[in-house]
Amino acid sequence: MKSQTSAVESEDKFERIGGSSIGGGTFWGLGALLTKTKRFDELLQLASKGQHSSVDMLVKDIYGGSYGYLGLTGDLIASSFGKSATADKEFSKEDMAKSLLHMISNDIGQLACLYAKLHNLSRVYFGGFFIRGHPVTMHTITYSINFFTKGEVQALFLRHEGYLGAIGAFLKGAEEDNPNQYSWGENYAGSSGLMSVSPDMNPMQRARSGTFDMLEMDRLERQLVNLPLLQDPSSYIPDTVDLIEDAQAREYWLYCFEEALDGVVKRAVASQPDIPEAAERAEKFRQKYRHKLQTLRHQPFAYGSLTVRSLLDTREHCLNEFNFPDPYSKIKERENDIALKYYQKAVKSLEELSWEDRQFALVRGVLAGNVFDWGAKAVSEVLESNPEFGFEEAKRRLEERPWLIDSFDQWLERLKGPPHRCALFFVDNSGVDIILGVMPFVRELLSRGTEVVLASNSGPALNDVTNSELQILTERIAAMDPVIESALREDSLTLIQSGSSSPCLDLSRLDKVLAMVVRERQTDLVIIEGMGRAIHTNYYAMLSCESLKMAVIKNSWLADRLGGKLFSVVFKFLPSCVFGHH
Repeated sequence: MKSQTSAVESEDKFERIGGSSIGGGTFWGLGALLTKTKRFDELLQLASKGQHSSVDMLVKDIYGGSYGYLGLTGDLIASSFGKSATADKEFSKEDMAKSLLHMISNDIGQLACLYAKLHNLSRVYFGGFFIRGHPVTMHTITYSINFFTKGEVQALFLRHEGYLGAIGAFLKGAEEDNPNQYSWGENYAGSSGLMSVSPDMNPMQRARSGTFDMLEMDRLERQLVNLPLLQDPSSYIPDTVDLIEDAQAREYWLYCFEEALDGVVKRAVASQPDIPEAAERAEKFRQKYRHKLQTLRHQPFAYGSLTVRSLLDTREHCLNEFNFPDPYSKIKERENDIALKYYQKAVKSLEELSWEDRQFALVRGVLAGNVFDWGAKAVSEVLESNPEFGFEEAKRRLEERPWLIDSFDQWLERLKGPPHRCALFFVDNSGVDIILGVMPFVRELLSRGTEVVLASNSGPALNDVTNSELQILTERIAAMDPVIESALREDSLTLIQSGSSSPCLDLSRLDKVLAMVVRERQTDLVIIEGMGRAIHTNYYAMLSCESLKMAVIKNSWLADRLGGKLFSVVFKFLPSCVFGHH
């Protein structure tokens, strides 16, 4: 146990990482002798199919049932391999491997408990090649820890446990290379402690039993940091629902992503019409992503955390792996061109309204623009079947007030007060959303004397607008709108990449330049738009300044769960003085 044990200290806690390399060695050595198995993975495979009760002597084998006087259940192991000492018969390799796995895992669990009690710890972290994402091992160790400590100590498992030494060595060397210049992001396409997809689907994969080719990290060129306006960065969790804990939500979303797969494949092929092998690559993408979804159905913890965000990001990473970096590029270009033609007319009609009516129309415009989301099945089907589906029709689809979550009256009252110094606006989709929804809203803020920072994706995801695309779009709008032109010239309208390439938003991993600008401009309003950024993530995010979250729910199941219906509206304004539950 000590061979891979290291201590981690902080101001008020001392925790120990319990390694299990000795357990792995013992399991492998004895297992090879007992089963004549040549490979470690084969031994684990045998154990997963075995019944330990055929080999182990249980409490009920001795007492005929449970032993209530000592609080021992009938199924508890009284003696590992106990039946092999008394029964004159052959035992299957599978049963012996399972019995051995239980014996070693229980031993590790007991040793860990003794360490935990010695140091008064409530959590033990396990790592090592013996565990590496193997569900039966993790389950047995967890059971052992719970049994020996009566639930007082929690067993936790490191996600890439086989790489601790390598990562430590790398980080030590990286100190000489100024690591503060960049950050790292996990690449879900090839990242797992489990075995990856078969080699015929990915010819680059080495055909061997180990999983050392599984951990993939992308070096990001810029450093990612917390949004300075997070009220408590240490307790911030981006995701609204944990799909490991919520079985009903997990089943729905896995089904939803599998159902949408054909459409994504079709879109990927259509984005590269002149490349003959695009269809073949798209098929490989389909197989790989479907395999990941099926794995997660049976083992939700397989890739660590499981959320709608991680499912979306995994899909983007898999598309990138098979060289489909931006499947929606053609759609975005077409929708941008169409929306730009209506921009001046939209602005003119807003200017003709009274101040109060205009504030409502601007909000309604952002919400209607947010309907144009190719990531939502209900919308993509409408857009696919009716390319002429327009802004006015989207407004008619919106829920009438009172909305599902409706803080519009409070927002209107706030606008009657002094203007905000600076608004940080996390934008969502290309086309109608950014051009006819967001830009008129931004224009109004600028007219009030508020500086605006538009934060958009660094890289493509679905039909979300990227920073490079937004730069071009804003220049085109400035050419026909003096308000936008003057704001760009005077630097009161700034466009900065968020550091994200996801349809969702993690406010603890934002581009360092964006964080710096937020501080310098004394930002006092954060606006988050869209279902991915404001509902799947950040629904409960607490900020130290005023915040506005706007989204249209374009998924029937999610709408139902939140107590609404399709195209229900979330308009959540929170003043800076409110620090309670959102």
